[in-house]
Amino acid sequence: MYDNERHVATELVTEACGLARSVQSEVVAAADAFTKVDRSPVTVADLAIQAVVSRRLSDRFPGVPLLAEEDVTPVDQDDDLAGKVLQVARVAAPELDADGLRTALGRGDHEGTGRYWVLDPVDGTKGFLRGDQFAVALALVDGGRVVVGALGCPNLDTTYPLAGGTMGTVYSAERGRGATMISLDTGEDTELAVDRVTEASGARFCESVESAHAAHSVQGRIAASLGITEPPVRIDSQCKYAVVARGDASIYLRLPRDREYREKVWDHAAGALVIEEAGGRVSDLDGRPLDFSAGRYLARSRGIVATNGLLHDRVLEACRAALADE
Repeated sequence: MYDNERHVATELVTEACGLARSVQSEVVAAADAFTKVDRSPVTVADLAIQAVVSRRLSDRFPGVPLLAEEDVTPVDQDDDLAGKVLQVARVAAPELDADGLRTALGRGDHEGTGRYWVLDPVDGTKGFLRGDQFAVALALVDGGRVVVGALGCPNLDTTYPLAGGTMGTVYSAERGRGATMISLDTGEDTELAVDRVTEASGARFCESVESAHAAHSVQGRIAASLGITEPPVRIDSQCKYAVVARGDASIYLRLPRDREYREKVWDHAAGALVIEEAGGRVSDLDGRPLDFSAGRYLARSRGIVATNGLLHDRVLEACRAALADE
């Protein structure tokens, strides 16, 4: 049903990974980063990749809107930044000019309802800036459900531990049709499957490098309550979803920072589908499927629990017990 959309999404994410790799290889430093209102760093690569993917989507699916993390404001406010972004974007899309760049960035302001694409051009910016893990995430949402997901992890090896294998992978999924891992270097396509761990004590957590993102102390208590002794896999970005989907970890959590906090759609859409189509399960803390119909935030979903499916109910129980003590 969504074969063409899946093919295009995978193609665009693969192209974006190549662009991101070239920028990262030049060691994007503080001079090429600026600050958003929430003080998180954003690079030229964010805007360039969003412009290229947005332009490609408007050509291939002109009637389908886009919800993306960035907008046109930074380049409107800074001519020097605009020039740098255009220079990088034109590596992949030489037809872009200044007006085309602004149009492409400006069309990412969809409210997140109905049928729409959702893009995170560089997820895990801190990892990107220090030369480590980051992801490019593109998904198609239809009626509140993610139906296509493409997750590019340009620095994530095909093997675990995260070194020694072929470098760079893209994860492609379609609702009801499974998920695959594609090597960026060889093009080899491998069917994805979560691990089959049934005893929590044999599981491994996957969590953020940043302790503020992962609530390491709380997750440590959850791991202890489950009898988990293996050290966690700590990795930036939606690469965590990929690590669970391919069976290198069994559990990934995003615990709410407070009662009002809600996750952003672009941070989870592609990765969540990849895990589900690899045989895992993704829900909120109440055990409900994530609801992508409420705009730019997962406003109807509190927290995120992603597992191999076999451990899901037990992990939910442990999370609720740990949060009740907070």
